[in-house]
Amino acid sequence: WRAQHLQVPEALVSLIEQGAVDDVVRPLMSGKEAHVYLVIAHGEQHVAKIYKEANDRTFRQRSEYTEGRRVRNTRDQRAMSKRSRFGRAQQEAAWRAAEVDVIYRLREAGVCVPEPKTYIDGVLVMELVTDRQGNPAPRLADVTLDEKQGEEMFDGLIREVVKMLCAGLVHGDLSEFNILVGSRGAVIIDFPQAVDSATNQNARKLLLRDVGNLVRFFARHRHSLRSLRYGEEIWDLYERGKLKPDSPLTGRFQRQEMKTEVSSLLAEMEEIDRENRARRESLGLPPSRPARQPRPILEESRTAETSQGGRAQRSQGERSGGERPAMQSRSRRRRPTHRSGVSPSANTRDAKPRQGRGDTPERNRGATNQNHGTNRTESPSSAPPRRRRRSRRRPGGGNSPAR
Repeated sequence: WRAQHLQVPEALVSLIEQGAVDDVVRPLMSGKEAHVYLVIAHGEQHVAKIYKEANDRTFRQRSEYTEGRRVRNTRDQRAMSKRSRFGRAQQEAAWRAAEVDVIYRLREAGVCVPEPKTYIDGVLVMELVTDRQGNPAPRLADVTLDEKQGEEMFDGLIREVVKMLCAGLVHGDLSEFNILVGSRGAVIIDFPQAVDSATNQNARKLLLRDVGNLVRFFARHRHSLRSLRYGEEIWDLYERGKLKPDSPLTGRFQRQEMKTEVSSLLAEMEEIDRENRARRESLGLPPSRPARQPRPILEESRTAETSQGGRAQRSQGERSGGERPAMQSRSRRRRPTHRSGVSPSANTRDAKPRQGRGDTPERNRGATNQNHGTNRTESPSSAPPRRRRRSRRRPGGGNSPAR
């Protein structure tokens, strides 16, 4: 048994026990979000795609692709919105199962994609895309094409993109690494990140990026592709409801900017208002409350200029030495005074006269001593009284002086 000599993932062991897979041949490739194995099921070679865990994937900005996705179970949808443990598990299961639903929709639309066989326990088993020799088909990035083959394959892939958009889907990660060159032509693979063009607001951006990747790759065979705008042309036809699987494309797109007819919009609003009044009169209801009329822009600008001018005059008056604001006068702190009514700074000013040019240190020292003596005689009680120390009580009782 080949599985004894190969490290088989537990997911494939489960499929072998259930009989969905007979044998595991070898690993085929590994991508950003899944491992692909070559297996044998019902006597034929198939591909088993095992999705990686969320922590092991290198796919970035997942929320950009899951926007607009909904599940039928409302309980699961609430849990997914709250991002609870159960909700994250359901979101992971929905991410894995999304590729199966997309592949079935695209096969019904005629898009060249692999045929799904079964989906069990998060493992997708599909047909093996082979080349003319029967070997697994290589990726487009590993194939060398001449100029004619490159032009034909580019036209075919652009047509596949149009078919997908007509089915309401955008691949979201289309490049030369997600396209296989098989015996029947190019086959598009990897659809877990596919978005719905009607519910996802990023659909246009993702479509332009997909088409841009194709143009960048095939421009080496035809340099004129760099100046063409297939993505904008395809999306414009889709927005106007004129996109079909066989719509002719030129790549020469120029967006037409439509001017808004304000008169027709106002006339439509007046017609709706008249219908509303007539309906309320027929039901015997009072007329609806009229909407408040907005002030003219000229009056608002004058009011703003007046207020700004008043502020400028007040600030100019303050700078010119006018009346100080009340906040400043209230915020000034008063200097503390002693019992004698004399502030402590007054004694300091008297005790330390200012030294002039002709004064000497000895003369100033004498004046200072004289002033000190005067102050002691005039206001003997100007010095603050000494505070008595309070005694601390011991836990056991009795008083003891504080240390």
